[in-house]
Amino acid sequence: MLHPALSDDEIGRRGKELYEASVRQNVESDVNVGKIVCIDVETGDYEIDASGIEAARRIHARRPNAPVYGVRIGYDAVYSLGGVLTKTPR
Repeated sequence: MLHPALSDDEIGRRGKELYEASVRQNVESDVNVGKIVCIDVETGDYEIDASGIEAARRIHARRPNAPVYGVRIGYDAVYSLGGVLTKTPR
């Protein structure tokens, strides 16, 4: 989704930074590995769900224009096209 004030690159940069600095330590557990966490990159607010769309919808219910970054918990990518997802070290 396009955001009027932030480029896709900026959303990605902020999202990765927030995930590593404050979100990862709170969400990366055996029960959440493989789920998607969506992060509002302006507020740091986040939602977890098996479906990235559902997690993003909950964020957008609170802030309709929120710039959202998503990541699969415990993996290096959200989706794989014909490849294999690689687990990230804890």
